[in-house]
Amino acid sequence: MKIKVCGMKMPGNIKAIAGLEPDYMGFIFYGKSPRYVGSLPANELAALPASIVKTGVFVNEDLETVKQLINQYQLAAVQLHGGESPEYCAELREQVTVLKAFGVDETFDFEVLKDYANSVDYFLFDTKTAAHGGSGQVFDWQVLDRYNLEVPFFLSGGLSAENLPEVKQLKHPAFYGVDLNSRFEIEPGLKDEEKLRSAFTLLRTN
Repeated sequence: MKIKVCGMKMPGNIKAIAGLEPDYMGFIFYGKSPRYVGSLPANELAALPASIVKTGVFVNEDLETVKQLINQYQLAAVQLHGGESPEYCAELREQVTVLKAFGVDETFDFEVLKDYANSVDYFLFDTKTAAHGGSGQVFDWQVLDRYNLEVPFFLSGGLSAENLPEVKQLKHPAFYGVDLNSRFEIEPGLKDEEKLRSAFTLLRTN
């Protein structure tokens, strides 16, 4: 199971969490988020090990701006949380790995994902809220049984030390990884290293 830690923004904390060797690390380039990277120096990301997939998180951002930030921060992936079209995703996919996020609840229509199946590398299923992620809320994972495409997905939304044992029991064939964020924080953008260390140990133990 791949592990992604999202919402990083503080240099010392970035370095500390990188030491835990997550597979992906997410940096939010959405100004309305409390985890917005702001003026984080690009060299802080350049210093990360090549094994960590540096992922920029965007919400309905201008395509050229996304491309410029990919180059500036040497991003290897983007995670798109807005209403980005399949064509938008496909264009970025020529440059980087693309994760397309969708807010899910019990009424979510998984049919809408078919249009994206050839334009993205992964889906990310988050809890549907008015905000674009980071809510700390969990959705009913049983709805994932209705997902039948082959595109692998990350599970997000309120994952915590308390529910990770349940996450490990999920047997969906396309379940690829977890996205850890707000439930592992001291404050928005500052991750609790010990909590994450315990989570990594749990997730990586057979």
